[in-house]
Amino acid sequence: MQKSGLFMIILGLLIVTGLAITIFENQVTLEGINQGNGRVSTTETVTISVELDTSKTPLGVFAVQVMEFKENTVFVKVLDPTGNEITSQEVNKDTIEKEFEVLESGTYQLLVQSYSDEGIYVAGAIGPLPDADKKFIISIISTSILMIGMIGLVVVGAYEIKNRKNQFR
Repeated sequence: MQKSGLFMIILGLLIVTGLAITIFENQVTLEGINQGNGRVSTTETVTISVELDTSKTPLGVFAVQVMEFKENTVFVKVLDPTGNEITSQEVNKDTIEKEFEVLESGTYQLLVQSYSDEGIYVAGAIGPLPDADKKFIISIISTSILMIGMIGLVVVGAYEIKNRKNQFR
């Protein structure tokens, strides 16, 4: 029983470690991405700004989520540091995500606006495109550690149940 208790503690620590690495993965993914939210209408706009450097990232990404989605009510624009519109798009589903080129260093803005007079709650984010390789490697590590911990708990638990049944015979 004492060996299995020690194994349970070790496996529990593996699961906690896997979860901690997952949190770290989220931090790496969201590094440099600015988020904002609020209500948009014909008179209200949600603006989110981020500093982007062409030497660090050639691509940026933005995402917008509309909480009370209605067709043809919300649209987004991305402005470059000189105020020129890089891209614009109507939000045709509850969540959109799109990449854009970072042609010059400076402050980029995501503007979320609405054609509707009634306020619609939106959330948005803009920033550099996350490094896919780094995210993939960290994801593999965290998933592997979590799986080892969980499978180990099941095996040790099944072993303990089997031993208890054999004890009572």
